[in-house]
Amino acid sequence: MTPLLEKLGLRALHRVDPEAAHGLAIRALRAGLAPAPGPQTSARLHITLAGLDLPNPVGLAAGFDKNATAIAPLSRAGFGFVEVGAATPLPQPGNPRPRLFRLTEDRAAINRFGFNNEGMEAICARLSRRGAGVPVGLNLGANKTSQDRAADFARVMTAARNHVDFATVNVSSPNTEKLRDLQGKAALSALLEGVMDVRGATPVFLKIAPDLSEAEIEDVAEVAQNSGVAAIIATNTTLDRTGLASAHAGEAGGLSGAPLFDRSTRVLARLAGLTDIPLIGVGGVSDAQTAYAKICAGASALQLYTALVFGGLGLVREITTGLDALLARDGFASVAEAVGSKREDWL
Repeated sequence: MTPLLEKLGLRALHRVDPEAAHGLAIRALRAGLAPAPGPQTSARLHITLAGLDLPNPVGLAAGFDKNATAIAPLSRAGFGFVEVGAATPLPQPGNPRPRLFRLTEDRAAINRFGFNNEGMEAICARLSRRGAGVPVGLNLGANKTSQDRAADFARVMTAARNHVDFATVNVSSPNTEKLRDLQGKAALSALLEGVMDVRGATPVFLKIAPDLSEAEIEDVAEVAQNSGVAAIIATNTTLDRTGLASAHAGEAGGLSGAPLFDRSTRVLARLAGLTDIPLIGVGGVSDAQTAYAKICAGASALQLYTALVFGGLGLVREITTGLDALLARDGFASVAEAVGSKREDWL
C-alpha cells in the first residue's frame, strides 16, 4: 500500500465510529490491505531483550489485536515485536458501547473496553498456529466477575506458555474495577509468584500504570526485581485529563496518546534509577524523536498503539528509520548504548 492510499484509508476510517473503524482496520490487515515491508533492522537497531532477539526496538502494544486474529500481517508491518490480547480465562463482552473515543485535537484516545475478548482458549489456539516471524507475546488479564483475579493470570499463563515468546501481567488497566489494586506490594508479590510458578521458560513482563506515587513506583521496582520479572512496561493509560482540548475529554476510561508522553516518560526514568530490569517505554510515542526520547530516558524498547490511529502502519517504518538516523547522529553504535543517556532530564 502506498502512503497516499494509506492516508486516504485513514481519512475514511476517521469518518466512522472509532470501534467500528478499528474492526475495519483489522479486516483490512487480514485482507492484505496494509503496508508489509517486514521489520527494518540494522546493527544499531537490533536489540536483545529478555533473551529475545528483536530486529528493532519498536513493538506493537496490546489492545490493537485483542483476539490474535491478525498476527501474520502485523508481524510483517515493520514491528520488532508484537503483543496481542489481553486474554482472560473466560470470554467476556467488556463494557457497554460506546467505549472508545477519538480525541483528534489532542492526538489521543480514551477507552473503557474492560478486557473484551474471546477468551484464552480461542486466543491460544490462534497463537499455537502462528508461523515464524518477530517475537509475539500475550497480555494476560482477569475476568471482571472473577472471585480470584490473581489466579486468573496464572490460568492464562498456563494456557499460553507454550505458544508465546513472552507474556505480560497487566494489573494497570483502569477499566476493570479494582484491578489496579493488584499493584499494591503484597498483592503484586503474590500474583507474580503464582504466574512465575507456571510460566515454564516464558519471560514474564509487568505492565504498570502511569498514575503511581513515588512510593508506589519504588514498591513496584522492588517486587519486580524480587519476582524475577524479565521486563517492565511503563506505562498503561492514565486517568489524568490535564490540558485536553477535545469534547470527549470528560469520558471515563484510560487516556492514551500524545498527552501521556511526559507523565509516562517520567515514570520510566524514575524506574530506570531503581532497577536494572529492562524497561519498555509506552505512552505518547508518535515519531522518531519521541521514540528516541524514551530510549534516552531509560527504555530498551518501545510500543505503539494510539499513534497508529493518526499515522497509520506506515508510521512504524518512519520511526525505525528516523531512530536509526538519530542514533547515528549522536554517535551511538546501538540502542543499548543510548539507553538512559539523558535520564536526568526527566527527574
